This record gives sequence, C-alpha cells and structure tokens, in this order.
Amino acid sequence: MRVFIAIDLPENVRREIISIQKEIDKLGLVRGKFTDPEKLHLTLKFLGEVSRSEFEAVKEKIECIKFDKFDVSLGEIGVFSEDFVRIIWVKLDGQGVLDLQKRIDEALKDIFPPEYRFMSHVTIARPKSVEDKKILIDEMKKISFNKLNFSVDKLIIKKSDLTKEGPIYTNLSVSQVS
Repeated sequence: MRVFIAIDLPENVRREIISIQKEIDKLGLVRGKFTDPEKLHLTLKFLGEVSRSEFEAVKEKIECIKFDKFDVSLGEIGVFSEDFVRIIWVKLDGQGVLDLQKRIDEALKDIFPPEYRFMSHVTIARPKSVEDKKILIDEMKKISFNKLNFSVDKLIIKKSDLTKEGPIYTNLSVSQVS
C-alpha cells in the first residue's frame, strides 16, 4: 500500500485555500488540476509503497511520538521551480511543524531515510502547463488572503490509492497529542 504521514487542515483553512485557488484560476494562466478541498493536507513524510508488516512497524513508531499541540499559520504562495512550474503551494509557517517532522524522521530512521529538503507546504495545484510563468508568479504574490492560524493536535497515517480521477486518501491511523 502507498502510505504517507500527514496533518489535516481545519475547514476554515480549507476555505481560505479554496479562495486562493479561485484567484489563481481567474488569472487564466494555469492549465491543470487544483487540489480538491477534501484532499488538502500537509505531508510530513511520504513513505511510498510499504508492506503490511512495514506499516505496522511505522504505526507503532508514530504512536510513540510525543508532541504538544502547536500552532501554524498560512504563509506565502509559491512554486518549487519558477522555470518548471509543476506544483503551486501555500507554505505553512510555524516551528512546530519542522520539529514534528524531525521527530518523525528520528522515529523512522531505521526504516526510511530522513527528509533532507522538507518544506512545510500544502500543494494547492498541479499545473500541466502555464501560459506565462513570470506573470503567474508576479500575480500570485499580489493575491491577498487571511494568514489563518490553526492548532495541530494529531498525526495521521494515510493510504493513497491512485485512480484516473485522482488519489483517494484513507486514514489508517490517527495519533493525538500527548
């Protein structure tokens, strides 16, 4: 099964991201897929294909991670590469996310390599093509939105089933704060 560890977003944050997606769509520069609202999340660690026994080991280690509830906020809108725009994201700001991701890496170090380039972001669109990359990036910087704060109090191990219509996510395990 294809698995990742994530944080889900509260409904008000999803609504704010939807408004950002609509503003980007109105620009008419992006052809591709905007992330469905119910699929918006922050991936802390993508594990890929794992066996049932690997999943059980991951679940056990993740359930042992102790963390206090922490706050994060919506940050800037951006892309990973201005030359080859394939993902548009909204950054999540807050040291708690980075600390939690490092704890996950530490807990799973015997099973999976650490994330060397982790950036706390929510993928909001996957463009197939962009009409004018420079204009898109300049216009995205002008989009105003509420930089909402929210609390993180659980970790979720999710399964991702890939289909022609897009991925289907299923929660396999939820760990609450200690």
